[in-house]
Amino acid sequence: MNVYFTPSISVKMQEKIKIFITGGTFDKEYNELTGELYFKNSHMFELLELGRCRLDVDIETLMMVDSIEMSKTERNYIIQKCIEEPIKQIIITHGTDTMVKTARILAEADIEKTIVLSGAMIPVRFGSSDGLFNMGSALSFVQALSPGVYIAMNGQIFNQENVRKNKKLGIFEEMELIK
Repeated sequence: MNVYFTPSISVKMQEKIKIFITGGTFDKEYNELTGELYFKNSHMFELLELGRCRLDVDIETLMMVDSIEMSKTERNYIIQKCIEEPIKQIIITHGTDTMVKTARILAEADIEKTIVLSGAMIPVRFGSSDGLFNMGSALSFVQALSPGVYIAMNGQIFNQENVRKNKKLGIFEEMELIK
């Protein structure tokens, strides 16, 4: 006699997800004449289509800046938009160089929402970009995590309290918490 077991899975109703675009390598373009990277438009719509995303998302571009050049005023604007946003699940595309700094400032604001920052080491326009994978991870994590501020990179989720960008290896990694 075969007995089949159907596991009990707690599934919450799919909620809308807000995606705030702030720039970073994620949305950079390559100028073939000058060899420089620059901003034109976000690639988020194309990226979600390429990934065959079937989630209910609302995309809003807040700014298009390199995170190294992001000012305190721009970070405060991100915080304000997260506070004012009625949607409880938020993804923020952000440059990787100061993503941890912005995540920590957002955490200090104590916003009762699930906020996941993600980005790319290589522009989405480049075929070898990690952007699609990182965004797919962020979309999954934002639906599953409890309220807090997190970073989704390299297929992993990190709490903003104990993560850093390892510039030598080009990855994000967990740090040991000092107690």
